[in-house]
Amino acid sequence: MKQPVHSNTIAGWREWVSLPQSDVPWLKAKLDTGARTSALHAFDIEEFDRDGDAWVRFGIHPWQRSADDTVIVEMPVHDRRLIRSSSGHTQQRYVVLMAVKMLGREFTAEVTLTNRDQMGFRMLIGRQALRHGFVVDSGRSFLGGRAPKEVRRRNRGRPAEGADTDDASAA
Repeated sequence: MKQPVHSNTIAGWREWVSLPQSDVPWLKAKLDTGARTSALHAFDIEEFDRDGDAWVRFGIHPWQRSADDTVIVEMPVHDRRLIRSSSGHTQQRYVVLMAVKMLGREFTAEVTLTNRDQMGFRMLIGRQALRHGFVVDSGRSFLGGRAPKEVRRRNRGRPAEGADTDDASAA
């Protein structure tokens, strides 16, 4: 008897992802099966009109607890939704369609834009995105591999190894 072909990719509860359309090569994300829609840390969110269509401009801070390497993104507005946060508060959010690359696979996800400065992860990957063929193993992390050491150090707010941290040493 033939076994059915299973196309699901096993992912850990946290993974490194990239946002190819936004020139963000590394972003630590939490895979959250309790969240319907994915969410991205965004700031200075501003709606504008482009050829009669609603667009949104926003900034991304790719590193946790850091404003370094800000990326400014412009995308069409896909929707506006009332979203209930994990704390029970509702908030009107912009929704954009974003390409996300995770575990070597690229897919399009509906992503809400919100300030996640106080949260541990800059991005949540919700159930709708996970339906693109991912199964979450809640006991494992980074099944797609770890980011390079320099990226992990920057994400923790540390300077790259070998970087001068004392201006006097540069003299």
